[in-house]
Amino acid sequence: MYDKLTTLQQLIENKIIAVIRGENVQEAAKIVEGAYLGGIKVMEVTYTVPDASKLIKDLSEQDDKDWVIGAGTVLDEVTARLAILSGASFIVSPSFDEKVAKLCNRYQVPYIPGCFTASEIIKAMEAGADIIKIFPGNAVSPSFIKTIKGPIPQVNLMPSGGVNLNNITEWIDNGAVAVSIGSNIYKDSIEEIKEAASEIVNIMQR
Repeated sequence: MYDKLTTLQQLIENKIIAVIRGENVQEAAKIVEGAYLGGIKVMEVTYTVPDASKLIKDLSEQDDKDWVIGAGTVLDEVTARLAILSGASFIVSPSFDEKVAKLCNRYQVPYIPGCFTASEIIKAMEAGADIIKIFPGNAVSPSFIKTIKGPIPQVNLMPSGGVNLNNITEWIDNGAVAVSIGSNIYKDSIEEIKEAASEIVNIMQR
């Protein structure tokens, strides 16, 4: 588990967060492995995965890997605490929750809540959220980032949903500090996942 400043630095430097889902731990772990082999180093293990806490713990204890393991789809402070105690270095939610924000601040773990309006974004910022997830991202275009940063230039935004190979650089060019990638890397084999992840990483490095 990284400290807060190191985690935020890793998120912003790597720019790509792989959203890990799966019907079981084995399927989710396969996606993590393939994504990592393809060059993605930040993993958001969602709590839609059965036994997500166990997977987070197993991954965070692998000291030979320079990946950053966080938890996603965290809906309440109980789940957030379980994730943090399991080794999660950051917490992601589909919406803002003040109790989760307070808990993450208490443990000095970055909290990335999902917001959609300027008022939601400001509320989350005031509660200490360092990065705000624009969710659902497929309901807006990449220019939404620039529009929000007009009146709120200090906000760090990360779109989730709707990010794909065709628009990923456009999100960054419009001011996103990072992007979440999910369905683009959900393939049948580790090799296919690796290839999909590698393609995303290569596009971001151009």
